Amino acid sequence: MIHKDEFREIVQMATATIRENKMRSSLTVLGIVIGVAMVIGVSSIGRGLDDNVRDLVASIGSNVIFAYHLEPFTLRMTQELRLRKKLTFEDAQAIGQLPHVKTVTAGIRFFRPELGVGSYSVKYQDRKVKNTILEGATSQAKDVFDLHITDGRWFTDSDDERHAPVIVLCHDTAAELFPSESPLGHEINIDGRLFTVIGVLEKIKSVFGGGKDPNDNRIFLPLSTFKTLHPELKDHWISAKATSHDDVPKAIDEIRELLRRRRKIPSDKPDNFSVFTSDSLTDVWNQLTGALFVGMFAVSSVGLIVGGVGVMNIMLVSVTERTREIGVRKAIGAKKTDILLQFTLEAIILTAVGGVIGILLGAVVVGIIPALWPSLPARMSMFWTIFGFASAAGTGLVFGIYPAWKAANLDPIEALRYE
Repeated sequence: MIHKDEFREIVQMATATIRENKMRSSLTVLGIVIGVAMVIGVSSIGRGLDDNVRDLVASIGSNVIFAYHLEPFTLRMTQELRLRKKLTFEDAQAIGQLPHVKTVTAGIRFFRPELGVGSYSVKYQDRKVKNTILEGATSQAKDVFDLHITDGRWFTDSDDERHAPVIVLCHDTAAELFPSESPLGHEINIDGRLFTVIGVLEKIKSVFGGGKDPNDNRIFLPLSTFKTLHPELKDHWISAKATSHDDVPKAIDEIRELLRRRRKIPSDKPDNFSVFTSDSLTDVWNQLTGALFVGMFAVSSVGLIVGGVGVMNIMLVSVTERTREIGVRKAIGAKKTDILLQFTLEAIILTAVGGVIGILLGAVVVGIIPALWPSLPARMSMFWTIFGFASAAGTGLVFGIYPAWKAANLDPIEALRYE
């Protein structure tokens, strides 16, 4: 058992050795610093994106159910998927009659799905906005998604029935077309036709923080009006709000059963449509990003491994350089455990200092990222900060054990003869 005073003396000797070789010590921990900073930087970006996704899903509502003829985020279109019958407006009306559905809307969107942006250029006088998404929706969409109008109103059933040429602008579209005046009552040119602005939506929550979201560059039209512009589009998204969060499973079962009957699916055949909730969007997000972040952490861990190899290399050199010193210490009574502890502590202190510097560098990186890329959120995580520091100290322990063991097992007589 090592006495407290002996331990303090060993720590002082270890730190004195590190101070005497400042340049070598600094270069030794460089890999540790970079590795810890990368772990914190990557984890902070991942945490920021995850938090934003959760906020976005929460803003959609926990009791909103979606129905579509394809699975969400379908990347590979098979022959069966291409031939699937699309959902109809009549399907949405039937869903609205279900006992556990409070309200429902059907929508059609015109945009470029591969880029996630629109393909329209809309004009007001000499101002133009490009890549605008056009979306047709019913009057119930406002209630299903709890849309907040900052100016004007949402369209009504009457507007939809008479194919009224009225529109509601999203935040960015309104801000670019009308930077210094209210857009209400003004007419916007869309594909050679004029539409009157009756409302403006507030800025939506974005996954990428403060940056621009393509969904803020949208124009909503009554569904019937939209169909006069694009009668060829039949891809209805159906969104239903359950009577309560607890009733969501019941509403999902009712919607699935209804759609199976309406689409005449035999009992032994799987669904040829998809019914999912906002929680499913979170699951898809986790699947898409999980492997990516694991890969990024693996890359960042290379820095820790390289730093550990550097620590081992320098500690082995240090053992060789201090062979005579070790022999003298052993000759005057130092035990194996004293030598082992001293060299192990040197390695741990080196990497722990590197871990602290890496944490500080990581914090600077996290602060710089939003300034350089406002659309990329970053939030430091206490867990990953502690993990980064513990990894650095653990690296020193793992890679410092062998040099320390080698030093502790030197023969004192041979060590004293070493030149």
